[in-house]
Amino acid sequence: MEFRKKFLVPPGSKIKLADIDPAFTAKHASHETAIPEIAHHVESLAKLQYKLYAESKRSLLIVLQGLDAAGKDGVIRHVISGTNPQGVNVTRFQRPTHEELAHDFLWRAHLHTPGRGEIMIFNRSYYEDVLVVRVHDIVPKAVWSKRYKRIREFEKLLGATDTHILKFYLHISPDEQLARFKERLDDPHRNWKIQDSDYTEREYWPAYITAFEDAMRKTTAPRAPWYVIPSNHKWFRDLAISSILIDTLEEMNLQIPKPFVDLKAIRLRYHSAKIEQKKDDRLKILSGESKGHTGKSARQSK
Repeated sequence: MEFRKKFLVPPGSKIKLADIDPAFTAKHASHETAIPEIAHHVESLAKLQYKLYAESKRSLLIVLQGLDAAGKDGVIRHVISGTNPQGVNVTRFQRPTHEELAHDFLWRAHLHTPGRGEIMIFNRSYYEDVLVVRVHDIVPKAVWSKRYKRIREFEKLLGATDTHILKFYLHISPDEQLARFKERLDDPHRNWKIQDSDYTEREYWPAYITAFEDAMRKTTAPRAPWYVIPSNHKWFRDLAISSILIDTLEEMNLQIPKPFVDLKAIRLRYHSAKIEQKKDDRLKILSGESKGHTGKSARQSK
């Protein structure tokens, strides 16, 4: 299945999350049947990320959004697990600091955009400034409603500097969210994730859905597309996102750069160094044999 086409939010579309099944799994009936494909994707993604890093001309920004317990951390842990940490970074967007609030709402995002050759993952993002601030009436509509245009301009700017942007909304149902909250309660190693807001925010579920729908509808674009990923099944979420990442990176036609040195000259230097190393190793062996023979002669003379 072409997941990019299946889950894309096309520009101009009137998306309704209620019409999208969060438990969708395509042809796979279970995690077990998808394991080989997911493993292959992780391996392929590692190779493509190596090319991106080596080429060092373009970059990739991955935006992960969703309601609490949608699986943003899980995507980072499982899908990106095979990549080289040297070329991948993660930024988590939490409540703005005093310094961040003293600047425009995109300031903190711009600080963390990826450099050439890098993949940057935003765990939540600047989209919180048209989501939570809207739902909780933190800023008036006259303010947040203008931010969609600013976001489009920001993403267009990144695109102009060869940063490719992929935005994923992790779509889960209220029942699935509650089941994951129970897992956190039952697992002592995950108790630390529990917050009072987990339950108070559930009361705003319809408002958040409307805010997400508007944000995706107003900001999806060919160079910065939104994808709605059915995420009730964590394994399918990983399969779909990894597939879209691979398709996008392959389409970029990444190239390993040609060497900056004269390989013929370097090979000559290598062979010369190898010959010298063999000489040194032989001298060490002869020196050791000589010392051993001298010591044996001395013992015999006694």
